[in-house]
Amino acid sequence: MSKSFGEGRPLPLAGVRVLDVSQVMAGPYACMLLADMGADVVKVEPPDGGDQTRGAMGFKLKGNDSMGYLNMNRNKRSITLNLKTKAGRAVLLRMVKDADILVENYRPGVVKRLGIDYETLSAINPKLVYASISGFGQTGPWADRPGFDLMAQAMSGIMSVTGYPDGPPVKAGVPVADIGCALFATYAVLAAYIGVKATGRGQHIDASLFDSALAFSVWDISQYWGTGEPPEPLGTANRMSAPYQAVKSKDGHFVMGATSQKLWKLLCGVLDRQDLLNDPRYATVSLRLANRKALIEALEVSFASRTSTEWIDSLLAVGIPAGPILTYPEAFDSEHGRHRKMRMEIDHPVEGKVPNIGFAVKLSGTPQQVRRHPPLLGEHTQEILTEMGLDAAERATLQTQGAFAP
Repeated sequence: MSKSFGEGRPLPLAGVRVLDVSQVMAGPYACMLLADMGADVVKVEPPDGGDQTRGAMGFKLKGNDSMGYLNMNRNKRSITLNLKTKAGRAVLLRMVKDADILVENYRPGVVKRLGIDYETLSAINPKLVYASISGFGQTGPWADRPGFDLMAQAMSGIMSVTGYPDGPPVKAGVPVADIGCALFATYAVLAAYIGVKATGRGQHIDASLFDSALAFSVWDISQYWGTGEPPEPLGTANRMSAPYQAVKSKDGHFVMGATSQKLWKLLCGVLDRQDLLNDPRYATVSLRLANRKALIEALEVSFASRTSTEWIDSLLAVGIPAGPILTYPEAFDSEHGRHRKMRMEIDHPVEGKVPNIGFAVKLSGTPQQVRRHPPLLGEHTQEILTEMGLDAAERATLQTQGAFAP
């Protein structure tokens, strides 16, 4: 059983067995979150190359695995199984008997053809929590479409509100549909797993990039439902408040937000702009929002007199939220980023020490730990088969039957 290093308490998911039958991002990321909390996550990979992110995607290092793969698969074990063969599927079915959770991201219908769908596996293990991750969900007219983050962003409306007015379509800079789906799937898996404790029955979770992307539309769809007007892109501005965006200074840009009447008065004081405080166009939050363009132009006249750092310091001194616009290297290497341990290093048998994104949440009693490096392809195949009680002769027979080879 996995232990935390702090107090000797078991990690929250210690003893939970997860089968990660997924590739690329949403599924593997969700399973990594479970692994970080102590679950024994077994990554089930095709023998001919494994997870696509190992080599076909991302940024390769010394060995066969990309930096992207290394950042989504720590704390897991890897077994190679050719699920296109009867022998490979038979091994998976045996693993399911002792599993608590299975996560897969095949296109809808594929698991049914392979004979590893929820109905089949739940008959073997009624307590199994089975999560299916796809582009558009298991049902509906778009269900059979291949789906990636870009398609989900485009077809969910996210791209319609990203970028600047009158500009070309722009996607969010990070894969919000993929990561969002991973987070929603993780929360559903944990809720269903807790439910098993009360009912003794697992269930099928249908998570999609499309639904997850739509779930982020709170402000945008609220505008449409409230006014009947489809939201448009606003650059860095906000739909609900102004000033709340990036503004131009003497040497570049920085972000700031005076979202309440109190903060607005403080801002006018810092800028020594009694004229703005007295201007009827900016008297209330709603008026400032309605006159955002003129407001920002007026503010930038003042902001042009000093550097971003000077303005940030002055605004923070009176309690107005403000900050620099950092690159990723600057953010990770910032004093705060280092304090929060958002960059850590993992010892890897091939790569040596490799950087990894730190844990996004911190638990006081059972802090997460890197217990395992991101596994090499099939690194734990024999170990896992042995744990299942398969002797050398049985393993050799399965090998002959194509369970572990293309």
